Amino acid sequence: MAINKAKIITITSVKGGTGKTTTVLNLAGTFSTLDKRTLIIDLDLYSGSIAASLNINDDNNVYRLVNDISNNVFDYMENYVTAYNDKIDVIAAPKDPRMANKISSKYLSIILTRASMRYDVILIDTNHVIDEINLTVMDLSDEIVYIINNDPMDLKNMKTMISIYKDMDKENYKIILNESADRLRDYFTKYDIKNIIKDNIDYTIPASFYIKTIDKYVLDGQILTLNKNIIATHKNAMKNFKMIASSLLKEKDK
Repeated sequence: MAINKAKIITITSVKGGTGKTTTVLNLAGTFSTLDKRTLIIDLDLYSGSIAASLNINDDNNVYRLVNDISNNVFDYMENYVTAYNDKIDVIAAPKDPRMANKISSKYLSIILTRASMRYDVILIDTNHVIDEINLTVMDLSDEIVYIINNDPMDLKNMKTMISIYKDMDKENYKIILNESADRLRDYFTKYDIKNIIKDNIDYTIPASFYIKTIDKYVLDGQILTLNKNIIATHKNAMKNFKMIASSLLKEKDK
């Protein structure tokens, strides 16, 4: 019998404010509609907001998990996750940011190996800092997805990051242009963006997916791609998310 191995996808950016965490949640919702058991791990260690966004308890967090592994008292993976629904589980960021410095990157491989046997998809939310934690988790990921905006500094930083990947002969990254996060900005066309970053845009979240009342959904702990009203009124965006999710799953089989 084949052993299940989750697709590990790290979602990151090259600066803050790109809509990265919202994209993580929307992809998780989309994967769940595709009947994929999905685990979200919040590795934005100092300011993670996954648990707060979903209105779930953050007692089951990365610090507790790593601490138990390091002290040889780790038992079962399910004791360290919090369920959002029957398809989506979460491992939250540390409750206290001061605990972030006590999380060693050497335990990430153990966590992902254990989790991979229980899930179809593991989505990892990170910050944009290039530190040991993020570098380690990127090395352990099947795919690295960058969320960018139509913003000059964002594009310059993305160009630099792409150059680094090309120097390292790494190709397991994708770029999502999030037009919904800055729908009033139209500094550059997509053709301009491709020329600036010297690479292709793999996916786009359309400007039409801008949700004026998004704070209401966050306060209610809702994932947009699972909300019936949003699904009904933003059909094109829903198709885009399904296309992105399906495409990322297919990358695993290449």
